[in-house]
Amino acid sequence: VVPANGVVLDLLSSWRSHWPVGFPKQRLVGLGLNAEEMADNPDLDAYVVHNVNLTPQLPYADETFDAVVITVSIQYVTRPLEVFQDVHRILRPGGPFVVIFSNRMFPHKAIAVWRMLDDRQHMELVASYFHYTDGFRTVKAYDRTPQTFLPGTDYTDPVYIVVGEKEDGAS
Repeated sequence: VVPANGVVLDLLSSWRSHWPVGFPKQRLVGLGLNAEEMADNPDLDAYVVHNVNLTPQLPYADETFDAVVITVSIQYVTRPLEVFQDVHRILRPGGPFVVIFSNRMFPHKAIAVWRMLDDRQHMELVASYFHYTDGFRTVKAYDRTPQTFLPGTDYTDPVYIVVGEKEDGAS
């Protein structure tokens, strides 16, 4: 759902962005907590150190990005509705906001409600963040858990994705 050759924000970025090998981009910008980790991220073209839990307003101009992606970190956001509203502001019309997560977490860092829910309820919670943020449409949830198991086990890490698009013409 991320447009090819787009300008993309990797929100809550770290040492890897999980950017698909060979997928064309104009620019991938990271925003996260650790400058050293983001400096080691081979996919980032630029990065900004910023704590969304302290300041949910993102340091970018309106309609800067073609897409925003957050990977395996939504469970640590303490002010999700404010962050989602500001993601909406910095997205261009029609741009997707892609939230990817699993069932893994650092329990001492995750918000209390996340720790109380199961995987299906996590998808519903993230979908509710879109619902309670003005200006997102076409919210869809996907279970993209790999069907192959980890070597020597009958286990695979689950992967869930919730995507909302900024309405055309909405600011």
